[in-house]
Amino acid sequence: MAEEFSLSLAGSRKRLVKDKLAKYGVTTGAVLVLTALLLIFFYLLYVVQPIFEKAEIEKLVDVKLSQQANSLALGMEEQNEIAYRMSDNGLIEFIAIKGKQQGQVIKQHQLSGQVTSFAQTVPAKGMMAFGFADGSLEVVMPNFLVSYPNDIRQITPELRFPLGEERLEIDPQGQPLSHIAFELSDESAGIAAITKDGRALFMSLTGEEDMMTEEVVWEGEVTSLPDAPAKVDQLILLPNLRNLYVRSGNRLSIYDISDIDDVQLKGIKDISANQANVTRVELLTGASSLLVANDNGVISQWFEVASNGTRELTHIREFKAEGSVVDIAPEFFRKGFLTIDSNGYLDIFHTTGETQLLSEKISANALQSVAISPRANALLIETNGTLSVYRLENEHPEVTWSALWQEVWYEGYAEPDYVWQSTSASDDFEPKLSLVPISFGTIKAAMYAMLFAVPIALAGAIYTAYFMSSGVRKFVKPTVEIMEALPTVILGFLAGLWLAPLIEENMPGIVLLIVTLPLSMLLAAFVWHNLPKSVRQATPEGWHSLILIPIVIAVGYGAIAVSPTFEVWLFDGDARKYMTNELGINFDQRNSLVVGIAMGFAVIPTIFSIAEDAVFSVPKHLTNGSLALGATNWQTLVRVVILTASPGIFSAVMMGLGRAVGETMIVLMATGNTPVMDWSVFQGMRTLAANIAVEMPESEVGSSHYRVLFLAAFVLFVFTFCFNTVAEFVRQRLREKYSSL
Repeated sequence: MAEEFSLSLAGSRKRLVKDKLAKYGVTTGAVLVLTALLLIFFYLLYVVQPIFEKAEIEKLVDVKLSQQANSLALGMEEQNEIAYRMSDNGLIEFIAIKGKQQGQVIKQHQLSGQVTSFAQTVPAKGMMAFGFADGSLEVVMPNFLVSYPNDIRQITPELRFPLGEERLEIDPQGQPLSHIAFELSDESAGIAAITKDGRALFMSLTGEEDMMTEEVVWEGEVTSLPDAPAKVDQLILLPNLRNLYVRSGNRLSIYDISDIDDVQLKGIKDISANQANVTRVELLTGASSLLVANDNGVISQWFEVASNGTRELTHIREFKAEGSVVDIAPEFFRKGFLTIDSNGYLDIFHTTGETQLLSEKISANALQSVAISPRANALLIETNGTLSVYRLENEHPEVTWSALWQEVWYEGYAEPDYVWQSTSASDDFEPKLSLVPISFGTIKAAMYAMLFAVPIALAGAIYTAYFMSSGVRKFVKPTVEIMEALPTVILGFLAGLWLAPLIEENMPGIVLLIVTLPLSMLLAAFVWHNLPKSVRQATPEGWHSLILIPIVIAVGYGAIAVSPTFEVWLFDGDARKYMTNELGINFDQRNSLVVGIAMGFAVIPTIFSIAEDAVFSVPKHLTNGSLALGATNWQTLVRVVILTASPGIFSAVMMGLGRAVGETMIVLMATGNTPVMDWSVFQGMRTLAANIAVEMPESEVGSSHYRVLFLAAFVLFVFTFCFNTVAEFVRQRLREKYSSL
């Protein structure tokens, strides 16, 4: 007896140890899972957080200018070590702003002759043109050579002459050039000029390479601008050499200069804002937009918008500086710009996000000139004979709440829109980083997948668990569940290369199948119901579903077989052309219908398995009691079984929805990945997961594009978290409500 008690006590201790180990193991696993989720959450926040930081500036050094002449232009090379200054006396200086020679003029060049006008190309080209009192013009370009003597970087400034060192004669009459504009495009160039006596001239230059010297020889043709304003304040020439803007006060005359033999005045536009006076006009990076500064501090953006078959210069948006704008400095490769004003304020704006990133008073006096470095990480500001160098922190100006989630009027678009287009082959590209189209695509793909999967999966789960015989269930349930092991890349491959062309070629048959398949099942049920009782009893209980298999196969084959005939009868042999031309429905081969079917097959096993277990787990005494009280099988199913199993059924649907929201490969391969916002079943979409998979390998680490993709991942994380939270809340409420059954 003592031995039995001792063995029983030892067994109890072993069970206690096992219970504790299991308890601690499960608890540790749960804590690790929660920790992993939190780490993912905070890592995504860590990567995303920098895109919402504000712009900051910090003064590095003040350099006293040796020459007190007025500055025409400032600039610096991309390493922010050497600055250059163009003065109205024709002196070009290169000044060290970093290193041992800081503050010293390390090179200078004096242009001969009296400078009467000045112009710059767009910042990325970095060329400057000087107009002289004798009607001539000279183009210069600061250049910086980088070498590494003794493994130490050395930057050597030099001055280049893109059109040659000999000046170009613009005005044969030799009148001073009071205003000029210059742009160089490949092997052609354009020069617009206003002479002192009020004549408006345009010169078109064509460059040809000399076979002997390999130098480019420029030949020009001069013409007069018709109907030029009597008083001209500014000339703006587009880099594509198609349009020329002539500003006279608040009015902008627009010339078509694409044909030198037929220069035409296209129109005149009032570009003032709020009855203020225009002080300066500059081209934004890419030269598609005009920045118009006014004496009331308002800077407006204008670009051409297509309307009624014509393109018209249109006022798009406004920004507000503190005082009258003195100078505007567009960034080299982004859609941002800086302004300085008469009150000593520096303001930084970005057009796409329609935001003011910085407004800071940096001087008690009026600022004179401003320039930004090519990498947009440093500033030069001149005031009272002093050149101040500032460090600039402004890594992600294009990412704002409005750019991500609101409609934005992008350059060249007819109206504001939600657009995702993160990259382009051109440096002048305006990033379009709206998350709305790809979030919409995620919801759209999940919706069509659930429309296909939920009815099939739930109906199959309920029939398998409640009506099907145990012998058939042993084969059906594992077969459906093993579908979940099928790689989604295989489903996407089949959907994109087999199913999509099949649907396109047999569209009438697919529509016919959607209609006839349910009707054929109802007809089969009606016929079965009216068969003699002896015939119906000959079929074993729970095996009735097998009767539908040949019917489904026959109806499917028949619908596809008659599709070509229907297409000829009803759609003149081309259903897709009929949909596009007659019904106005755009049809993409890889569309939402294909995605819904393919993703539905991926989601069905998840929903089926969980829902079937929930229905099968309903206690038998509940169903037996209901049947004993006289209820039919269907009444018992609807009023007892489904209600009792509803928490599990709802969990199944939400698990399937979470799977559909996060699916990547099927959407990637079975749709065109076009970020459009259209509920049409015949058009594709781009989802958050597919977008990350496509673009993450191409994104530059740390760039705005890279961080916005992590933001997309964070949004996807939030989507699934919200779905799971709602699912758990509803499941608990359903369990509390029907637990008393």
